[in-house]
Amino acid sequence: MARWESKMFASLSHRNYRIYFTGAVISNIGTWIQRVAQDWLVLELSHHSAVAIGVTTALQFLPALVLSPAGGLLADRMDKRLLLALTQSWMAVSSLVLGLLAVSGVAQTWHVYLIAFVFGIGSAVDVPARQAFVTEVAGRDNLTNAIGLNSASFNAARLIGPGVAGLIIAAWGSGWAILTNALSYVAMLVALALLDTDELERPERVTRAKGQVREGFRYVAARPELLIALGVGFAVGTFALNFQLTNAVMVSNEFKLGAESYGLAGSVMGIGSLAGALIAARRAQAPPLRYVVGASLVFALLLGILGFMPDYPAYLVLLPLVGLAGLLTMTATNMFVQTTTDPMLRGRVMALYAMVMMGGTPLGAPLMGWFAQVLGPRAPLWGGALLQVVTIAVVVGVVRLRVRGAAPPPESEQQVASPADQVAAQVALPPE
Repeated sequence: MARWESKMFASLSHRNYRIYFTGAVISNIGTWIQRVAQDWLVLELSHHSAVAIGVTTALQFLPALVLSPAGGLLADRMDKRLLLALTQSWMAVSSLVLGLLAVSGVAQTWHVYLIAFVFGIGSAVDVPARQAFVTEVAGRDNLTNAIGLNSASFNAARLIGPGVAGLIIAAWGSGWAILTNALSYVAMLVALALLDTDELERPERVTRAKGQVREGFRYVAARPELLIALGVGFAVGTFALNFQLTNAVMVSNEFKLGAESYGLAGSVMGIGSLAGALIAARRAQAPPLRYVVGASLVFALLLGILGFMPDYPAYLVLLPLVGLAGLLTMTATNMFVQTTTDPMLRGRVMALYAMVMMGGTPLGAPLMGWFAQVLGPRAPLWGGALLQVVTIAVVVGVVRLRVRGAAPPPESEQQVASPADQVAAQVALPPE
């Protein structure tokens, strides 16, 4: 079997995707370096306040709650390659400013708050454009594989970035680590410039018309399976994916360790996440909805157990399994949403996906920070796990009641399974 014909790396047979993937790996390493450095900078400036980290995270993801639908519409209307060049430049400048403030020694907590918000504006537009651009560089036939490899890229960076960040912070300070991220955006900009535009599989662009953002909402509202998948995304994004905060307060406040140990925790977790991404990349088809829901519940269980680990070594031992479960959940949800969506609406639907995954963070991050401040550093882990399970149960229950309450199909269509039966079959628990 030829090197690029392996199932796991099928998308890399496309020259455009190889270039895009390389730029993304370098940029993602920088992103993880900044995530660690920014949180450590906030801890230093705020005298180890978990609430301050929560506020920073909330401000960074708040724009996603407001701007993602508009960003998704831009992705459907515009040349995605040009749009990504603009958003990547925006985020590079934001990182550059924060890094220079930190290096010069004048950074204050409110500076981090403000720049995190500005950075989030660029990210709110960038994420749906990147999600929708995957098909163009990898081809529709390789979409599920490309989604898995994108996750592998992100989590390979998670494996490398936090450890590098810990070393840079220990040697020169948080500011230089943040400046490293500003430089890493150059790799993505170069990759976008090198793409062969004639080989991009571009869908027909959406022409300007009234009500196009609402059209995306109506499309999702009419699809019960998408509502459940987005509900899973909201629960996971809001209550479970707060590892910037939870790792920071566990390492600093619970285990009384420094930046190197914090970076190591992120890298160890990245081992499991990378394994999950490579497993996902082997999928020939998107997973069913039942798998999406089940994976999210396993993730919640492991997250809750992590909150009871007695010491730092035990915490490190479980982190890869948590990373594996979390990555499989996120990738499965992403694959399900992308592959079951009309290509003409993919930008807007992926914007809604980004909105629930990232937009819930302004609610979840401060809440988890408050848990840590009031109930102790372990509380965000078991509290987040419990809230994740409750939220998913409520979403699945409400959607199933809604579709079961819909009008029955005409007699001529009775032999075809109703939407309620289809959804119930996908999310029902296995027989005893």
